[in-house]
Amino acid sequence: MEWGKVFYIFFTLMSLTTSAAFLYENSLVALFIAGSVNVVSTILKIGVRNILSAELLAGSLVADLHLIPAFFAMKFYENDTIAVGLVIGAVIANVYTIMVSMIESSKEKADF
Repeated sequence: MEWGKVFYIFFTLMSLTTSAAFLYENSLVALFIAGSVNVVSTILKIGVRNILSAELLAGSLVADLHLIPAFFAMKFYENDTIAVGLVIGAVIANVYTIMVSMIESSKEKADF
């Protein structure tokens, strides 16, 4: 088992689920947690050397660039509507990243 892959898949899924948690409960704390987990996920993907590593990193960066402005929109402008819209974009980017991860996993040869 590749523990590096386990960790970056774990943080990708955590980013998706914490973003979904924000959509359920529009709180600044939930948004901060979602953004923080996604930044960790992005950092973990920087060292990944897989077939589709560029696509994985790009999807994670897109989610970062949605979650960080969403936090500022909610904290400083108190605009929940923009924050929710940006988080929906981050959820879509995270779903894309998970789909790319599944495609990449199916392309790898199994070691038996």
